[in-house]
Amino acid sequence: MKGQFFMNHKDRSNDQNSLLNCRVLIAEDSIDNQRIISHYLEKESAAVITADNGEIAVELALKARENNIPFHVILMDIEMPVLDGYKATKKLRQADYTGRIIAHTAHTDTHSRKKCLDAGCDDYISKPINQQSLVSKIARYAMQEKQNELFDQIFKD
Repeated sequence: MKGQFFMNHKDRSNDQNSLLNCRVLIAEDSIDNQRIISHYLEKESAAVITADNGEIAVELALKARENNIPFHVILMDIEMPVLDGYKATKKLRQADYTGRIIAHTAHTDTHSRKKCLDAGCDDYISKPINQQSLVSKIARYAMQEKQNELFDQIFKD
């Protein structure tokens, strides 16, 4: 893999006393933003992995899915080196990745939001990241993914 990724050492995705109780991939090239967002999510007991560009994010997301431990949510920065968030999201969708992807960008205009959704993102959050808004969105989408996982387990062939 080109670039770097970081994984926290405590997978708390099965902690029943947490708000988030999920696995999140943060695709973000800014180390400061990685730290801040990771802190917000880990504080709510999310298991967090970070990728510093879109190419690494795509590789990690597909590998996690292949190993049957998919991320509940991917937080995808739009402007990154190597492979930007638009292209990374399109690449994931072309690989039939159905997991939740939330775009995050400093661009707050309607056109930018539409461009994120058109690329295949499920939602959009603007920078600077508001902790309460971020945790709320992640919790909502993670819950939907967990319900899908449960449904899939119940109705396995």
